[in-house]
Amino acid sequence: MFKRMKEDIETVFDQDPAARTSIEVILTYSGLHAIWAHRVAHAFFKRKMFFIARLISQINRFFTGIEIHPGAKIGRRFFIDHGMGVVIGETCEIGDGVTVYQGVTLGGTGKEKGKRHPTIKDNALIATGAKVLGNITIGENSKVGGGSVVLKDVPPNSTVVGIPGRVVVQDGVKVRKDLNHSDLPDPISDKLAAMEQEIARLNMELSAIKKERSHSG
Repeated sequence: MFKRMKEDIETVFDQDPAARTSIEVILTYSGLHAIWAHRVAHAFFKRKMFFIARLISQINRFFTGIEIHPGAKIGRRFFIDHGMGVVIGETCEIGDGVTVYQGVTLGGTGKEKGKRHPTIKDNALIATGAKVLGNITIGENSKVGGGSVVLKDVPPNSTVVGIPGRVVVQDGVKVRKDLNHSDLPDPISDKLAAMEQEIARLNMELSAIKKERSHSG
């Protein structure tokens, strides 16, 4: 247990340049508190002590602003940055080395039974405000851009942005986890830019036609 806790603290230092001392991390990082509380709740959940498990998870939510269902399976080196508003559903499965930011939802799409929440593979990154919904898989080393809504499987080594989420990068190599939230490809923005160029071209043609008519008149 203490080795896992030490690994969690080291993960914070690895992922957050603002972390200064171990005491600061232990006492002030709500994402770390949420993960530790979840491990306790999950242990009760596996022993079918569901009420105690849910009670611990609700107390955890009250103090940290992070809601993790006690049934969720979470791997090692899981890092929640800031964390306020993060929601992780009951059948969610999270691999090792995963990072999520504030406002992320790993949820379901309705009242379906069985596996109804996402599977997040190793070293994936889910950026601020993203919603990953349903029984889908986010592949290894993939990134989900801030504010995206993902409803379909994402291949490994990919970057997804938009509503609904679209794969905009897939190069078959490991994707670095230093995601710049403000510097992501945006297919909607690219399409609007192309439309603006087309409108400008049409305006020039229209102006030329008007000039020809005025000269002929």
